[in-house]
Amino acid sequence: MFHTIGHTFELMKMSSRVLMKDKELIWFPIFGVIGSLLILGIFFLIASATGAIDRIQEITAQQDNAQAAGQAQTATNPGDIVLLVLLYISVYFVTIFFNSALIAAALERLRGGDPNIASGLAVASKHIPQILGWAIISASVGLILQILRSRQDNFVGRMVINMIGGAWSFMTFFVVPVLVNEGQGPVGSIKRSASMVRQTWGRQITASFGFQLVYLIAGVIAILPALLFFAIFPILGIIVGVFTVSMAIGIVGALEGIFKAALYEYALGEKPIEFNTEVLKGAYMTDLRAQPGR
Repeated sequence: MFHTIGHTFELMKMSSRVLMKDKELIWFPIFGVIGSLLILGIFFLIASATGAIDRIQEITAQQDNAQAAGQAQTATNPGDIVLLVLLYISVYFVTIFFNSALIAAALERLRGGDPNIASGLAVASKHIPQILGWAIISASVGLILQILRSRQDNFVGRMVINMIGGAWSFMTFFVVPVLVNEGQGPVGSIKRSASMVRQTWGRQITASFGFQLVYLIAGVIAILPALLFFAIFPILGIIVGVFTVSMAIGIVGALEGIFKAALYEYALGEKPIEFNTEVLKGAYMTDLRAQPGR
């Protein structure tokens, strides 16, 4: 655990040196959050206008009662299912699009270029069909795993689903860099990503980095001043909170994108600027039985 924490902050330090050269990269994660919130707002209005929200609430209550009584559960309206799937895909698409722009800009910097917001968006825009395809696949897998996890009422079942989700995350780690840098389709990118991870670190691996902890720490730091101002003047506290939380999301999201781009470069056999290859090599801990490609 402590090794993972130390490794994460070492990678963050290297990523921050790159971010200092291109501070505008923090806008890509922020754009992704804003876009996702707009999508959620649009779908909420549609769901309200069509009565989908009321039907979902009613069905949820009926299913809870039926489950408690051991009775058959009420079927969900097909139209509501379609709306939910479209919502998932739309949010995934917006998030992946701006993440693709971030990765493209980060790769440009790591190769000695001077990226900006426009250059990152230009690269992502060229790959919209591939991004949409990956969004559909990624959203479908995420939704299926979430449904399966919600239906598991025992620890072993949830653990198995979590293991499947973890394997999927490992296998698809480089999908976005492959999409924007090599122009492959979503299926080809999944195969290429899985192959790069296996060839670079081996088959039996575990991650020695965890950005969830960084997001948590950044969130706490961002919310503290907002709470202080909220206690004095609530409206000011909300304004400060929106600003500080947005900056936290932007900074950590940008650092994570830069790190992924650097790791992709390392997997290609390159030495990304500002990064120590030995630290990148240790991003995944390899099982002794594995046969790494380098």
